[in-house]
Amino acid sequence: MPGLAGEYFLASGSGKFFRNFEIDAEDSMCILEIDDKGENYRILWGLSQGGRPTSELPSHLMNHEVKKVVTNNLHRVIYHAHTTNLIALTFVLPLNGELFTRELWEMATECPIVFPNGVGIVEWMVPGGRDIAVETSKLMKKHDVALWAHHGTFCSGPDFDITFGLMDTIEKSAEILVKVLSMSPKKLQTIQPQNFRELARSFKVTLSEEYLFDKK
Repeated sequence: MPGLAGEYFLASGSGKFFRNFEIDAEDSMCILEIDDKGENYRILWGLSQGGRPTSELPSHLMNHEVKKVVTNNLHRVIYHAHTTNLIALTFVLPLNGELFTRELWEMATECPIVFPNGVGIVEWMVPGGRDIAVETSKLMKKHDVALWAHHGTFCSGPDFDITFGLMDTIEKSAEILVKVLSMSPKKLQTIQPQNFRELARSFKVTLSEEYLFDKK
């Protein structure tokens, strides 16, 4: 990852718990330095009792390299979580980013404003390695949200508050959709394509027509 040469990153430790970050930050996380070729890293601080950075480090770093370019270094956070309702939906909805996005947008008016570029989906792959990192980084060229089928979600943003808010919004949308589908597989009414276009004009966001298809 030559685009990250000389960069520094704060990363969680593999097998560590977020509740312990405040209690014992030095054991729970680490600061990494990438070498001048972007090929290796060294731990400058943290993981004081031993251990390794998150097992998803390849995906995090490849996503950082992509976002550094496409956002002109604006996005500085890559956040991964095992989002319960989004994972559940990957078992019952087609693994199609356009359809997935549309269903999530329909659940709450703020959704197309918060993630106007939609979501990308990686079909199930073994996590933690290079192959899934490459597929995820391809999606991050277009999206700020990438779902790993049957596993979890990656979000990108300029700081942790905004990135966490993005993850929280999309997971709440998924929770609403799970509840709707549990009541009935067919909606009696929902937000329509023209409604989304009106929303986009009002809030000055750009929504791709690929998500505003007419449903049969």
